[in-house]
Amino acid sequence: MYIVAALYHFTRFDDLAAIRGPLLALAQAQGVKGTLLLAHEGINGTIAGSREGIDAVLAHVRALPGCADLDWKESTAEEEPFLRMKVKLKKEIVTMGQPDVDPTASVGNYCTPEEWNELIQAPDVVVIDTRNDYEVDIGTFKGAVDPKTKTFRDFPKWWEENRERFHNKRVAMFCTGGIRCEKSTNYLIGQGVEDVYHLKGGILKYLEEMPKENSLWEGDCFVFDGRVALTHGLEQGKHREVCHACRRPLAPEDRARPEFEQGVQCHHCVGEYSPEDRARFREREHQIQLAKARGERHIGREEASEV
Repeated sequence: MYIVAALYHFTRFDDLAAIRGPLLALAQAQGVKGTLLLAHEGINGTIAGSREGIDAVLAHVRALPGCADLDWKESTAEEEPFLRMKVKLKKEIVTMGQPDVDPTASVGNYCTPEEWNELIQAPDVVVIDTRNDYEVDIGTFKGAVDPKTKTFRDFPKWWEENRERFHNKRVAMFCTGGIRCEKSTNYLIGQGVEDVYHLKGGILKYLEEMPKENSLWEGDCFVFDGRVALTHGLEQGKHREVCHACRRPLAPEDRARPEFEQGVQCHHCVGEYSPEDRARFREREHQIQLAKARGERHIGREEASEV
């Protein structure tokens, strides 16, 4: 059993290189794997390992400047969800492309899962899913607006084009773990929106705490690791793999469709790639299967699963 910890924290880091080296070395020494992103605005990522290893890495992160009150969400995995440990230096820990957005200055009003249920059923509230289109496709809250964005960077443009639809409405926003809402609610506040709310801890906290019989969530929640998607109780959902061409999540019925070819295409991307691309995908899948026959995990499998 592996402990999976999803974390983020906005704070000011000055010397990223000095933080990266010791953090990576400790994680590797503890056998912890996953990806952590470092930027001058903070830290974000998901890691997995033993209880002792995760505790050691979290203690190290909490000792970093401004991270004493770090919050994180835990779940478990039967199989190792990552193949290696990476600590990457980035311009942003979640890319919105808005240099004036600063979640350390102000964010929307936090809602617990119980408060969220009451809020999003109010007639004067619009509920907006801030995640990417392929995430929304497999699950969302009942009645939520889907901006159909390809990346989080697209959200500000979508808001500018649609803001008049939500005039005189309270705005409730949600995402997987909360980090995108830290930025999107600060952005809306900067745009003059007064009543902004977001789900504290994101969908994962909601699925962990809200009994299924009282839940307003429908479907699976996409996660950025080898489990692919989770559902109520943070159990693994029915979407258990991604297409290794387009990286969209797949359910068993998607694999049964005639367009599906393992490692090469699915019904989502059947017309999106050239013959040369597909030849390359087939060779990659061939190498993956050869590695599997040797009892090894091919690194290409991980690269294809990262989104």
